[in-house]
Amino acid sequence: MQRLYDFIRRHPTSVDSFWAVLLFGLSMLIVADDSGVAGTSTLHRLLAVPCVIALCTAVALRRKWTVAMFWLTVGAGVWQLVLGPTANLFDFAMLVILFTVAAGDVPRWISRTALGMGLLASPLYFARFGVDKGPSGAEAVLFTLFMMVPFALAWVLGDSLRTRRAYYAQLVERNQRLEKEREAQAKVAVAAERARIARELHDVVAHNVSVMVVQADGAAYVMDAAPEQAKEALQTISGTGRQALAEMRRLLGVLRTGEPQESEDYVPQPDVEQIEVLVEQVRAAGLTVTFEVEGTPRRLPTGVELTAYRIVQEALTNTRKHGGPDARASVRLVYFDDGLGLLVEDDGRGAAHELYEDGGADGAGHGLIGMRERIGMVGGTLDAGPRPGGGFRISALLPLKKR
Repeated sequence: MQRLYDFIRRHPTSVDSFWAVLLFGLSMLIVADDSGVAGTSTLHRLLAVPCVIALCTAVALRRKWTVAMFWLTVGAGVWQLVLGPTANLFDFAMLVILFTVAAGDVPRWISRTALGMGLLASPLYFARFGVDKGPSGAEAVLFTLFMMVPFALAWVLGDSLRTRRAYYAQLVERNQRLEKEREAQAKVAVAAERARIARELHDVVAHNVSVMVVQADGAAYVMDAAPEQAKEALQTISGTGRQALAEMRRLLGVLRTGEPQESEDYVPQPDVEQIEVLVEQVRAAGLTVTFEVEGTPRRLPTGVELTAYRIVQEALTNTRKHGGPDARASVRLVYFDDGLGLLVEDDGRGAAHELYEDGGADGAGHGLIGMRERIGMVGGTLDAGPRPGGGFRISALLPLKKR
C-alpha cells in the first residue's frame, strides 16, 4: 500500500491519465448508444466526440498545465451550449477541473473566475436546453439551484486543500527558519562559552592572586621573627600559583584551535567536595571561616557543582577585599530534595552599595554580575546584599533541574 501511495505521489500525471482513459471509454460508449445523447441524430453524437476528447484531455493534464486545461474545459462547455450535445458522464470532468483549479498553485483571480463559471454552468445549461422536472417554474428553479451545489462543493474542497497546503508550506518554512535560528544560537552559544571562560578566569585569578598577596604580606612581616612561618607562607604561595596556572591552562586550552594538547597540569572542574578544600585554603590565608553542611551530601549535576564552588570562591574573595582586616565569614551548604542551598556571610564592612546593586559605575562589581549569570544558567536564584547587624550576605538556591 505504501509503494502504491509513493507511486501516486511521484507520477500524478500518469494516474490522472488512467482515469481520463477510463472516463473516455465510458463516455464514448454512452455517445455511441442511440439514447446516450439527447437528440439521437448522428450529428449530435459526432458533436459530442470533440467535447469528450477535450474534457478527458483536461483530466489527464490537469495538474501539469492547470490554467490551460481550465480554459480548455471552458471551451468544451461553450461547445456544448452552442452546438447542442447535452450533459452526460463526461461532464463530470468539469467538477474535477474546478477542484483542481481551486486547489492548485494558480492566481486567485483564475480560481474565483472558475467558481463563477461553475456556478453559472447550471443556469446557462438549463436556460439553453430547458428543465423538465415538474409542472411549475418554482420546481425548475429549485432543481437548477440544486445542480449548482456540486460545483460549489468542488471549489470549496479544492480551496480547503489549497489552504491546507499553504499552511503545511508555512510549517516547512518555519522549520527551516528554526534550523537557521538554531545554527545562529549555536554560534551564540560559542560566544557564551567564551564569556563563561572569561568568568572562570576572573574567579581563578581574583581568588588565587588575593591569597598569594595575603601570604606574601604575611611572609614579609614574619620573615625575621619566624622564618618557619614565612617558609610555610611561601610554600602556600607556590602551591596556589601552580593551581592557578593549571586552571588557567585548562580554560585557555578551550580557546585553542587545532588538535587538543595534553597537559600534566590538567585538572578537573571544581565541585562541591572541593569547597571544604577552598575554605581551608582561605583559612590558611588568614581569614577566619566556619564551614557547615546540612542534609545528606550526594552527587549533583556538574553545572550545579561548578556554580556552587565558584559562588563560594567569589564570596570569600569579596570578603577579603571588602570585609576589613578582622572580618569573619561562614559558609553553609544545605542539601534539599530538589536542590542545593548556599549561604555565605561575613561580619565585615561589606561592599559599597553600587558594587552589588548596579554593577559598579566604574566597571567594578563584575564578580557579583558573574554570580547572577552563573545562577541564571542553572535556573537558580541569588540574593546578595548587606545583612542585618553589619557585614554582607550571599544566598543562593540551585535547583537540580533547570526551570
